[in-house]
Amino acid sequence: MFKPHGNHLIAGHWVAGDSRFASDPSFGPAHDFSVGRLTDVSAAVAAAERAFLSYSQTSRATRAAFLDAIAEEIDARAEAITEIGTQETGLPEARLIGERGRTTGQLRLFAEHIRAGDYLDRRFDAALPERAPQPRPDLRMMMRPIGPVAVFGASNFPLAFSTAGGDTAAALAAGCPVVVKGHSAHPGTGEIVAEAVLAALHRCDLDPGVFSLIQGGNRAVGAALVQHSLIKAVGFTGSLAGGRALFDLCAARPEPIPFFGELGSVNPMFLLDHALASRGEEIAKGWAASLTLGAGQFCTNPGLAILRAGPEAERFAKAATAALSEVPAQVMLTSGIAQAYRSGQQRMAEAAEVETLLHSESPERSANPALFRTDAQSWLANEELAEEVFGPLGLIVTVESEAERLDLARALQGQLTCTLHLDDEDAAEARALLPILERKAGRLLANGFPTGVEVADTMVHGGPYPASTNFGATSVGTLSIRRFLRPVCYQNLPAALLPADLI
Repeated sequence: MFKPHGNHLIAGHWVAGDSRFASDPSFGPAHDFSVGRLTDVSAAVAAAERAFLSYSQTSRATRAAFLDAIAEEIDARAEAITEIGTQETGLPEARLIGERGRTTGQLRLFAEHIRAGDYLDRRFDAALPERAPQPRPDLRMMMRPIGPVAVFGASNFPLAFSTAGGDTAAALAAGCPVVVKGHSAHPGTGEIVAEAVLAALHRCDLDPGVFSLIQGGNRAVGAALVQHSLIKAVGFTGSLAGGRALFDLCAARPEPIPFFGELGSVNPMFLLDHALASRGEEIAKGWAASLTLGAGQFCTNPGLAILRAGPEAERFAKAATAALSEVPAQVMLTSGIAQAYRSGQQRMAEAAEVETLLHSESPERSANPALFRTDAQSWLANEELAEEVFGPLGLIVTVESEAERLDLARALQGQLTCTLHLDDEDAAEARALLPILERKAGRLLANGFPTGVEVADTMVHGGPYPASTNFGATSVGTLSIRRFLRPVCYQNLPAALLPADLI
């Protein structure tokens, strides 16, 4: 059995704190971990800044080999990661194994991406010394790393969005050292992954300041990290309230920095009329499966189903209720998340003009599915109904007309995803919705469910606020490397001084 030592990793050294906090596993033994301190932040960031001087100048081949080495070292610790990960989070073993594959796949994808070099966006304007009235200098441009990056681990993805997850992989690929603020929901998992990164640093003979992990237990550490003058960008996956607080701190710095926060959404599904009539019950069953996947603890959980009122809507509601009724209670990631889910259920049940279709008690750290229904006018009048409830809760919203459906679409806040369920006969309604939904979400789906986020070149996992704090960015896919790069133009520099990638 893996027993964590519970210390921070700072520039290659395991550092103990002055005080400890206990983990809160869903089963198995609790372990003690060092509480993060402001001095840990200072030491980790200073080491990252020193390491930037050498790491930012490494070749693409060197960084690609480093990313591959991290993936190999994570795989070498597979059993220990699965063991403590399932204990800390309550996630099934198969889910942890799949998420580990996703994590190592992200690292290897970025290794291949930087080897290809397209992300550099290199541009050349040759000198025109004879041009009149003014000659043109030799101009060369490419993307360069921005500096040390802070990454906050996510509660719902202990691997893929945490210690060596997508934000870390993208920043390291770009040439930026990373300081990770670990999530207290899974500190042991974070420790093992940090060990894997450290082993990869040693294998590749890189400055150990390239990566540090500061464990949780102290919210002031997160604030200090984003406010440190040497941190140049922040990657975050979490709640709207927590993300907005950190975003405001980044904006209020003497030198404001970008905060790339992915803050979740309700991910609405629009069931168009012909699709609803021809296969509404099938869609309802698929929705129930997506809604309850991982106890509904996905940022792409489709919490809102929008459809026209009538007999087909009644059949859909009955089918969804029946399907959800068959799903047993599931363990949630933390006791706090379980309590927030119960509060969200209660808020929905007590809202005016909301009908409860399925609602049962969710004791302690478990979650039972819940389903509610309202009409478009009530939804438009009550902003709370548009707020995400993190867990297996769905809300059906019925519309009376195509015009009302368009009004509802226009009223949506920014989303990670929007989904259209349509048949060929629904094409006209879909064409009317699409220009609206393009402005609302980073990913549009047809006849599917958004809880699968493919790690690929084309994926966009982001969207207009409040889904994310930067609508031009994604936290999944190779485009996410752009968050940690900036363009630099080199004018008339001798070849001996140019970066190797520009010669």
